[in-house]
This record gives sequence, C-alpha cells and structure tokens, in this order.
Amino acid sequence: MNDLISFLNQISWENISSFILYPEFKGILLVIKIVFVVISSIFIGAIIWFLTATAWLRFRYSESLTEFVSYKTFDAKKIFKQWTKIDKRLESNKEAEYKVAVIEAEELLNEALRRKGYEGETLADRLKKADSSILPNIEHVLEVHKIRNDIVHNPDYKLDLDQARRTIKVFEEAFRSLEKF
Repeated sequence: MNDLISFLNQISWENISSFILYPEFKGILLVIKIVFVVISSIFIGAIIWFLTATAWLRFRYSESLTEFVSYKTFDAKKIFKQWTKIDKRLESNKEAEYKVAVIEAEELLNEALRRKGYEGETLADRLKKADSSILPNIEHVLEVHKIRNDIVHNPDYKLDLDQARRTIKVFEEAFRSLEKF
C-alpha cells in the first residue's frame, strides 16, 4: 500500500507532460504511443461531452437535491406535469379531449397504485386489493372506472364537461389520498 502511495506521489503533471512531449520510444513504438494518446484523449473528451450534453449527469445528481429542496418526490413532479396536461384538456371545449383526459387520469392512478405495490393487470384488479384506508373514495373511483370503460368500449358514449370534471375530481382525490400530490 505504501508503495502505491509513493508511486502516486511521484506522478505529477510535469512527469506526464514530459512523458508525452519527450518520449523515450523511437520508431514504431513512438507511433503506437502517439496513436494511443490521441485515441485516449478522444475517448476522454467524448465521455466528458456525453456527461455534459445528456441529462444523465443532471438526473443522477440533481434528482435527490431537487427532492430535498422542494419537499416533493421526483415522481410527484412528473405526475403534477401530467396532471396539468389533463387539466388543459378540460379547457379545450371538445368532447374527445374530455374523454382523453379521463383515460389519462385513470392511467396515472393505475400507475401510482402499481408503484405502491398493488398487483394486478388492470386498475380494477388493483382496486380490489386496496381498501378504504388507502383510498377513502374507493367507491367513487370504481364508479368513474365504469365511466372510463364506457368511454373506451362505446364510441357513442357522450361525456359532457361537468361529468368529465367530476370524474377527474375523483381521480384527483384518489391521488391526494395516495400522497402523490
């Protein structure tokens, strides 16, 4: 261990630069050394570029800090953004947008229950495993789940703005009880 520490102490920028600028190799070994130095420099540059240009580095280190500062989990922020899109759909004055908003709201609730550990293929399966202590409005959620099924399975189903808002409100209450907001 002491040998490694003494070796690392001997390495300095001066030694590295003299090794690169004043090589002791001649002929083909010098060419190979230069090629490997260039390739290594390119790879190091590419790694630095990828870490700064992609979101991986920001995501890796800033997610925890963001959660700590904002007192909200990263998932909660993502759900809030999706919920904002759902609210905008209700402002469109188009029945098709209302229907999409209801479908998306149920998908968000389904995903939240799945992440909480409730197993099942559908929202109905997961709701059967949940109880009123987790979702106090579980009866209302089951009712709006039927509305969502009518929307999906019956193309002639009529959904007005008030009914869509009531349906979305039930999903919102369910999210609040799951502490997702």
